[in-house]
Amino acid sequence: MSGSSAVIVTLLALLAAVCGVAWYVWRELGDVAISPEGYLALVAGIVVTVGLGVGLMWLVYFSHRRGFDDDASGDLS
Repeated sequence: MSGSSAVIVTLLALLAAVCGVAWYVWRELGDVAISPEGYLALVAGIVVTVGLGVGLMWLVYFSHRRGFDDDASGDLS
């Protein structure tokens, strides 16, 4: 198995595990009522998390395009 195939298989296994845990939690919490404030907190958490991810990825691409990473080297001596 090549390196990229191993990565794909590992990521698919992790995705399956996460889906299994999410399904289990969904089934266990099926009877729990969420207040409007709970939904607001849930939406706020999703928006902040996605915003943080987008912002950090934008910084990665911005830094790469501007060449800020070109001066970094692996030589620590």
